Amino acid sequence: MQRRYEGAAGGVESGIQMIERRYTPLGRFQPRPFEGWEFLWQPAVVGFLAMCLLFAGGSFPNSPLKFDFAGTWFFGEPARAISTSPTQVTLLLSVVLGYGGLALLMRVWLRLVEVLKLHAGAPLRSLWWIFVMWAGPMLLAPPLFSRDVFSYAAQGEMTSYHLNPYSLGPFSLGSSPYVNPVDPLWGNAPAPYGPFFLSLDGWIDRLARHNQLATVIGLRLLELFAVVALGLGVTALARCVGRDGGEAFALCALNPIVLITLVDGAHNDALMAALLVWGVVLALRRHLIWAVVVCACAAAVKAPAALGLVFIAWTWLGVRASVRERLKPIGVSLAVTAAVFAVWTWRAGFGWGWVANLTSNGAVRSWDAPVTAVGLTLADTGHVLGWHSLSVTTMLSVTRTAGFCLAIAVTVWLLLSGKPHSWVRALGLSLIVLVLLGPVVQPWYFVWGIALLSASYVGRQHFWILMVSITGPFAGLPGGRALVTGLAHSNLLLIATAIAVLGGVLVAPMGHWTQWSWAEETSASLKP
Repeated sequence: MQRRYEGAAGGVESGIQMIERRYTPLGRFQPRPFEGWEFLWQPAVVGFLAMCLLFAGGSFPNSPLKFDFAGTWFFGEPARAISTSPTQVTLLLSVVLGYGGLALLMRVWLRLVEVLKLHAGAPLRSLWWIFVMWAGPMLLAPPLFSRDVFSYAAQGEMTSYHLNPYSLGPFSLGSSPYVNPVDPLWGNAPAPYGPFFLSLDGWIDRLARHNQLATVIGLRLLELFAVVALGLGVTALARCVGRDGGEAFALCALNPIVLITLVDGAHNDALMAALLVWGVVLALRRHLIWAVVVCACAAAVKAPAALGLVFIAWTWLGVRASVRERLKPIGVSLAVTAAVFAVWTWRAGFGWGWVANLTSNGAVRSWDAPVTAVGLTLADTGHVLGWHSLSVTTMLSVTRTAGFCLAIAVTVWLLLSGKPHSWVRALGLSLIVLVLLGPVVQPWYFVWGIALLSASYVGRQHFWILMVSITGPFAGLPGGRALVTGLAHSNLLLIATAIAVLGGVLVAPMGHWTQWSWAEETSASLKP
């Protein structure tokens, strides 16, 4: 099985390298000795340009890359609740700028992390400046591709007025301006988040003086702070396991998924991932109590972080410890975790309903999730064959339960087959498996595992981190139905022009520094 996997993955990787080497400007470069880190200003500028393009594409009124509703942002939104469809020119400009920026960002980030992989020792100060330049436009841009931050804001308003978010949905706020931007899918859904996050959410809403837009800004700043903490955490984690901090920082903090969905989208996965990484760092530094406290806080944001508690407690005494010897750290971890959960549950003031709501996102039926796609396919196939009594709900229950059981089995296998310090990598892989076999798959979920794997990956895992990171932001077709509908009615000449411009973005040269992203022997073997 391992041999077949290596063969298949190696074939995919070699094919991608061959295409890029032959059909992009990389093919013009000849390998030369690495000349040092003075070149870092070039990817910094190119990435900043990419972010500015994405910012511009999402700032047009009625852009398909964002949600348009009056009062949801400072600019680029309709002045009234009733909006009109975008013109063909505006639609194509949004698409070209938005997708062009995404494609350019993927290219520059991919080449940069490959350079850092081959040449260790990049100055962290310079990499932090790149982060500042790349994240800056996302701080000013309206929320793109996702409306979740508006749901967070509404839940913060509910919390501040003591409306139980674990039994009520945002629509319980009635005619409040917090309600209008919330996705109807979540309008009556109770919150699946832990009491720590909802406490912070309520505090932000009160500090914003119950202003919807100011609350959204506060949530974005909270997640920016979390991403900064995440960047510091992965570099500390890399040092703990003897890896290069610069490469880990670039793989995680400069990751397109992080910049677009966590900085711009303000998803609370940033806070969860930052706390989880710092909990692992504290565990590696042999501070069991503090490690468990921090990881428990992460789980009180989003429940999957509880896997970190399991790995820390089980591996605390090393791989050779007996089950009986492990009972003490497990008991200590359980007691500390229970205390942390109790404190945050008391502080939030809504009881333990958050535990019962952990699977509330299972109501979403997304083809992006493999187990959900299989369930929907089996149900549809059964109906075609005449098995009309076959319920879609039943099939989804079967496939999702099977996916959950398989995820648990893989996690147990990774937990029991670890070596000293390899448990960090096993934890990261377990989180990735949990996402892939979960009922809903969102691009920002992958940050849970990527944050840990960026400092602990081995071999082919680096390739899969890159693949997930450059395809994730395109998952679900950003722009959705409005984009497809608009393009279907657009002038073919305009569409051809847009395609030509996007093609130019994919092949435009970025500078001779990209040649250092290829090992010399690989460059020679791939030369046409």
